[in-house]
Amino acid sequence: MNILILGSGGREHSLAWAVKQNPKCDRLIVAPGNAGIAALAECADLDIMDGAAVVAFCETNTIDFLIIGPEAPLAAGVADAARAAGILTFGPSAAAAQIEASKAFTKQLCDDARAATASYARFTEAEGAKAYIRQQGAPIVVKADGLAAGKGVIVAMSEAEALAAIDDMFGGSFGTAGAEVVIEEFMEGEEASYFVLSDGVNVLPIGTAQDHKRAFEGDAGPNTGGMGAYSPAPVLSDAIAKMALEEIVKPCVAELAKRGTPYQGVIYAGLMIKDGLPRLVEFNARFGDPECQVLMMRLGAQALDLLMACAEGKLDSAQVNWADDHALTVVMAAKGYPGTYEKGSVIRGLETMPETSRQMVFHAGTAMKDGQIVATGGRVLNVTARAATLAEAQAEAYRMLDGIDWPEGFARRDIGWRAL
Repeated sequence: MNILILGSGGREHSLAWAVKQNPKCDRLIVAPGNAGIAALAECADLDIMDGAAVVAFCETNTIDFLIIGPEAPLAAGVADAARAAGILTFGPSAAAAQIEASKAFTKQLCDDARAATASYARFTEAEGAKAYIRQQGAPIVVKADGLAAGKGVIVAMSEAEALAAIDDMFGGSFGTAGAEVVIEEFMEGEEASYFVLSDGVNVLPIGTAQDHKRAFEGDAGPNTGGMGAYSPAPVLSDAIAKMALEEIVKPCVAELAKRGTPYQGVIYAGLMIKDGLPRLVEFNARFGDPECQVLMMRLGAQALDLLMACAEGKLDSAQVNWADDHALTVVMAAKGYPGTYEKGSVIRGLETMPETSRQMVFHAGTAMKDGQIVATGGRVLNVTARAATLAEAQAEAYRMLDGIDWPEGFARRDIGWRAL
């Protein structure tokens, strides 16, 4: 099979790594890719936001299966264009991808499906939003309605912080994503991620993970896209996962189908768990990053079979074969991230890193320049290991990380501390 993956981050590197291990994969192209991906697949210069361009590329290169990594092309309707052209595609339609593209859409979906989530209100102007915050008090959560690259959520611990977030959002800090704002109750508990495939009718859970959002040790500092993750998430026990599947995910999938917008792809359910009960924090329409890296490390070659069963509407006959193991990934980021940081610094030592089914450095923001690998983003590398226990996976990931020579980068030294 000829397979095309859209995206350029650590998520896409891990997807490509898992897909490449499957003997069904003959030719693998990733667009646009990065320096790490280029070592295992062809990279193509392609505008992944342009559905017509993606379809033309698929036809020219006889692509049998298209996997869409990031959320932006999904919201832009790239999956719709590919399916209309008869291309087997993994990723939801633009209508179904609104579970991520619009916070207000998801809150209404939960209301209609009677799925447990935080109480909320939505606003299109600042004064009403501020009045609601003053009435509710803090802590409180302020969310830009649209896609804001994972940065449009402010967990305000004070009323002043919440009011400032309203000014930022309606002031254009998040572009059009902040034209509407959703304000939610602050939910206490422990957060974890649950990944479920849906073919529009059937659902299949494919793993749990927990990530560390804050920049610094002890979960301190500003929110980021994620500084590390591990799988499985102990807080998401089998009983709680089953409850989340039956009472949150399945009712929402059924409601989307009832509306005429069946969901086909991965549903990433961010859950808040307290006293053994899960409530929905948010849905995402794609694999999490860096959660995807630990899931792919554990799934390996079977990932391609699962994604294809999802795309073909055959999840009812698919199953996941789990080993009793653990995976952990540590993000190396550019100093200054998630604020301002410099690009272009050289990363050395990567050529000494092991590349096995239990050890991989997935590239998130890299490029090749003058024969050297340089950093091109905020989150740059995902140092990932798999072992029989979480403690062993953690020790191996940090052993690998210590072999990377990149003075301009930093990493948290406590990934996995909640579970350990």
